[in-house]
Amino acid sequence: MNDSLVMGFSIAVLGPTFTDPKREEVKTRIDTEEEEETNKTVCPEVPKHLLGHLNMSLEELEQVRMEDALVDLDWVLPGGRWTPQYDPQSPCQPRHRVAIIVPFRDRYNHLAIFLHWLHPILRRQQLAYTIYVVEQVGNATFNKGSLMNAGFLEAWRGDTADCFVFHDVDLLPEDDRNMYSCSPQPRHLSVEVNTLGYKLPYFMLVGGVLNLQGQHFFQVNGYSNLYWGWGGEDDDMGYRIKKSGLRITRPPNSLARYSMLKHQKRKPLNWEIRRTLVRTAGDRYRMDGLNTLRYHLISTHQKPLFTHLMLDVGSPPERLIR
Repeated sequence: MNDSLVMGFSIAVLGPTFTDPKREEVKTRIDTEEEEETNKTVCPEVPKHLLGHLNMSLEELEQVRMEDALVDLDWVLPGGRWTPQYDPQSPCQPRHRVAIIVPFRDRYNHLAIFLHWLHPILRRQQLAYTIYVVEQVGNATFNKGSLMNAGFLEAWRGDTADCFVFHDVDLLPEDDRNMYSCSPQPRHLSVEVNTLGYKLPYFMLVGGVLNLQGQHFFQVNGYSNLYWGWGGEDDDMGYRIKKSGLRITRPPNSLARYSMLKHQKRKPLNWEIRRTLVRTAGDRYRMDGLNTLRYHLISTHQKPLFTHLMLDVGSPPERLIR
């Protein structure tokens, strides 16, 4: 495989900030565009058009196809972008710039439903945002952690987002007051999920939907790259957050409810290996993550409703999948 190793991160990854020439170029362009829009006021801290608890019928949503989403979301900018500056009713300067990172493989029906549901919520929250769908190519064992790391780096270099929401494609928020805006500390948004009885199984759980500032993602060295197969990388992240001196925060339970779309269970990581990795997460986090990530960016496409990143993250060592 023609690997792409993102150089320089081994030095800067644990520092307070990371500068990248391409990111600075993009930020300068955006800042210039915003200066030309100085007549617009800053968006309110509490958006006016939030609906609160949303009426959701999973049976009806499961009928949604990408063609439906394209028709209903014709206001979305190419690449799955939006900014409240372009809102025809109440234009304003966004307080928060957010990148939504969605690790992905095969679940195209879920993707259509996810986009159809989430785009309007993010618009009502008056965020400047982009949705990145990060797809692993080939038939190698799935590596969610590496995909999220690579998606973060690509978004960091090509976007001006201040915070990054790592989002499972099969989870839909039930209340648009569960804000995807930037938070002072890492924020676990999917606190209560219907398939888990609307209860948080354990405190260190940060899987499903997790929001971090860019500098905090560097501070924890991203996700582990060692979890080949489904399961473990999210628990590992919980310990990284704790060990690095950050705190897991959460919205009120009544707002942080999600419904999960039906799907077939994937092959999990070997449970013995998983337990060992999670147990050592706090000791490993400086040596495994963004600074050891290898991937090859196959292509980037600006689709109507999302930015599509196709990635090859390689294959797992035999010792991690036996």
